[in-house]
Amino acid sequence: MIYILDTADISAIEHCNEFYPLSGVTTNPTIIAKEKTDFWALLLKIREIIGPDKMLHVQTTAEKAEDMVEEAKLLKERIGGNFYIKIPIGEEGLKATMMLKKIGIPVTVTAIFTPAQALLAAMAGASFVAPYANRLDNILGDGCAVVAETVQLLKTYGSDCKVLAASFKNAEQVHRCEMAGCHSVTVSDRILKTIATHPMTDSSIEGFKKDWKKVYGNKSIKDL
Repeated sequence: MIYILDTADISAIEHCNEFYPLSGVTTNPTIIAKEKTDFWALLLKIREIIGPDKMLHVQTTAEKAEDMVEEAKLLKERIGGNFYIKIPIGEEGLKATMMLKKIGIPVTVTAIFTPAQALLAAMAGASFVAPYANRLDNILGDGCAVVAETVQLLKTYGSDCKVLAASFKNAEQVHRCEMAGCHSVTVSDRILKTIATHPMTDSSIEGFKKDWKKVYGNKSIKDL
């Protein structure tokens, strides 16, 4: 499983990069705009925090394929490292994906809502396809089922493209996607923390502390 952080919040990235097994960070225009700061400075700071080897996914704002390709080239040049351009699904997006595949810039095709869209993107050369789980749930769909079908569809056709499930509102949605064999998820720091914790875990740790203190007081192992 590939865990990616879905934010441009520097403090959240610094914290999660230290404490969680992250493979990178994803952003989009909404996430970037939320920070209300210089675009390039923000991206370069993220790259500095996560280092050159972890993935950084940045979305194009262009509408034509040729312009998407030019933005991808510029972003890759200025940000460096393990870089992925995010491109929304659609005719122009598919054309840009095929163009970028030829020049070796990896693409994450985003705003996926059906397995058929995902398969088209994979066949165009996408490295990742990003179905939106929660947004489908919000309109009485089943986002996790779409993720599961997408995983199976790519497997059926022998595609190397990975499913990067996105748009989560709770840890249960993440768990359902994981159980379906989803290759990767991009989540908020809040959801990461929720996955890592449990009330019974907290209770168990408190019991360990209490029993240790009865015999050894406040001494740690290195004090014995």
